[in-house]
Amino acid sequence: MIVAGAGSGKTRVITYRVAHLIRKGVDPFNILVLTFTNKASKDMRERIMKVVGSEAKNIWMGTFHSVFAKILRVEAEKIGYPSNFTIYDTDDSKSLIRSILKEMQLDDKLYNANFVYNRISSAKNNLISYSEYLESPEIQSEDVSNKRPLLGVIYETYTKRCFKAGAMDFDDLLFKTNVLLKTHPDVLNKYQQKFKYLMVDEYQDTNFSQYTIVKKLAAAYQNICVVGDDAQSIYAFRGANIQNILNFERDYPDLQVYKLEQNYRSTQNIVEVANSIIANNKNQLEKNVFSDNEPGDRIKVQRAFTDNEEGKLVAESIIQERTSKGYRYNDFAILYRTNAQSRAMEEALRKLNIPYKIYGGLSFYQRKEIKDLIAYFRLTFNPADEEAIKRVINYPRRGLGDTTVDKIIVAADKHNITMWQVICNPQQYIEGRIANQLNDFAVMIQSFAAESKKLDAYETALYIAQHSGILKELHTDDSIEGRSRYENIQELLNGIKEFAEREDIEDRSLAIFMQDIALLTNDDRGDDKDKDTVSLMTIHSAKGLEFKNVFVVGLEENLFPSQMSLNSRTDLEEERRLFYVAITRAEKKLTLTYATSRYRWGTLTNCEPSRFIQEINARYLEIEVAKPAKSVLGGDSFENERRSWTQQRDSFSKPKPAMSSGPSASGTGTASSSAPRPKTSSLLPKAHVPSPGFAPDAASAFQNGMDVEHEKFGFGKIVSLEGTLPDVKATVFFQGLGNKQLLLKFAKLRIVK
Repeated sequence: MIVAGAGSGKTRVITYRVAHLIRKGVDPFNILVLTFTNKASKDMRERIMKVVGSEAKNIWMGTFHSVFAKILRVEAEKIGYPSNFTIYDTDDSKSLIRSILKEMQLDDKLYNANFVYNRISSAKNNLISYSEYLESPEIQSEDVSNKRPLLGVIYETYTKRCFKAGAMDFDDLLFKTNVLLKTHPDVLNKYQQKFKYLMVDEYQDTNFSQYTIVKKLAAAYQNICVVGDDAQSIYAFRGANIQNILNFERDYPDLQVYKLEQNYRSTQNIVEVANSIIANNKNQLEKNVFSDNEPGDRIKVQRAFTDNEEGKLVAESIIQERTSKGYRYNDFAILYRTNAQSRAMEEALRKLNIPYKIYGGLSFYQRKEIKDLIAYFRLTFNPADEEAIKRVINYPRRGLGDTTVDKIIVAADKHNITMWQVICNPQQYIEGRIANQLNDFAVMIQSFAAESKKLDAYETALYIAQHSGILKELHTDDSIEGRSRYENIQELLNGIKEFAEREDIEDRSLAIFMQDIALLTNDDRGDDKDKDTVSLMTIHSAKGLEFKNVFVVGLEENLFPSQMSLNSRTDLEEERRLFYVAITRAEKKLTLTYATSRYRWGTLTNCEPSRFIQEINARYLEIEVAKPAKSVLGGDSFENERRSWTQQRDSFSKPKPAMSSGPSASGTGTASSSAPRPKTSSLLPKAHVPSPGFAPDAASAFQNGMDVEHEKFGFGKIVSLEGTLPDVKATVFFQGLGNKQLLLKFAKLRIVK
């Protein structure tokens, strides 16, 4: 196990380890390298090729999903699937779920499609089949108490509909691989003998399903090497289990552990700040990350009075840094906890004409016109694909609307056949005059399949685009949006042409191109290094990236850390790891910002600084308090605030002992990790001292207008109550803090008699 601290050269280590194996005589065909993004595997393969040459092409390297999709294509028939199965993306899955909810006549607010999808996804990632789900008293009891007793039935229906359509969703690529390896020992043995050497990147991000596959494949030879950093485990919401890396030695008692502790990316001050933060987590692997780079600037903390002013401060800082130090715009990144925070940042950047790019928005392959054409591609290779049929059967319009689609679905369910079988024999199953249109549609799709056997990927795609009517439909739309959609289709065709002309892959068919784009992850971004734009993204999206200048914005309690993370140490420690990831994206300069007021849910809410700022050793901080053009506090309040912050800044400037272990800023000796925390330099206001015998009241006891006490925020008054028990949300006005929205079942409020 290689425990690789942030910026420690993890990719380089993987590269040279694989190259070393090949130089020692290991057959590249026997090496399996699993990553979490296509970009990571591509970068590694290119680096390995520079060391060992073309032999690197023979390594099995890719994301978990792409590698096991490839295996499933070969072995699919053993578990009852066609080798040309469709891969459903999230939109396809949710569309199918919505159809099922409609057919079952269920309340789509109670059985929200997003919730249902996530519930099914979580079950699959924990290797719980629909039958096990339905047979589990614990799960069924939980669903009943949540007033969603039919979740298991929906899961069963969804699974069977995917199977009938010859489709797997993203989670199935791992779930079905586990099924395959469990039910077919001969297949497991085949791949154990093939993959004699396993390497797993970002092992801290593996979920139970991924962990189980890796453990099965490695069981025969135990030539397994995992690389990761428990301090960067931030994907629990996607099912990642940090215990996989923390408990790795239990699975492999002969384990050898190597630690990469030198950070080559960041300045000493940035590394020490990261260390002082992560030292507050109890559940972690011990390591001492250090840097031999220059000490660098202290970390700037900027306090704004509104979120709009926060955006203005960041934009002005970018202009100032760029002008004074000659940076390009793409040397800057603005990182935030939630996507909603981008609005204030965007407005401020636009006002100063600063070019920017937001990551995590609508990807190229999620645009409507692209998904429409791709649906035709999918039908060409798998006409049983139910979601593809529903998407394009009446696009462009051909008189086959929703009523017709409903009739097809009813007939398919009644006779237990696919929608495609109904479409191919409409006279047999559907009454009325639509048979001719259905026949025409079926003949068109069949012609696409016939042409695909004679043409290459680009020629097939162009033929389908022309003969489906999509190109004509968009070409005749003279609106700005229509022209943009037409250009996007042309761009897709250009990408397919480029794919068809590649010489580094054997199979350049449209079917393989389709598989590649279906397996693009949310973390796979285009290479925008040549575009001079400021990058805006959530911290989750920023993992694995680095920038010379980083702004981490919105460092306020209940925003970062998130209010949802304050109920358990496990959740809070994950939030702290997320902050650690944000800090360690910075190479040269790091700025932390927060606002004292922010609009949330349409209400201007007073905010307090994040506890994470307080956890940073004060010696590394430079405090800056902005004075707004017009004080939002009124009267002399701003002067009092300014004076208070000047005193705090002065106390910060005094040298303090380092909080974290590792080489000190001077490079000599080791700082004590048990140094006392300064008492007078806290950024946070003094905590409220609860009344003697403080005991919270039940959520059902509260009413509008009541005076209440909170353990932390002090005394306040309930302004409004929303929702129904047990999920009642209260808006409470606290003196000096303003309105705060609290879920009563978690809030721990006491009624003041």
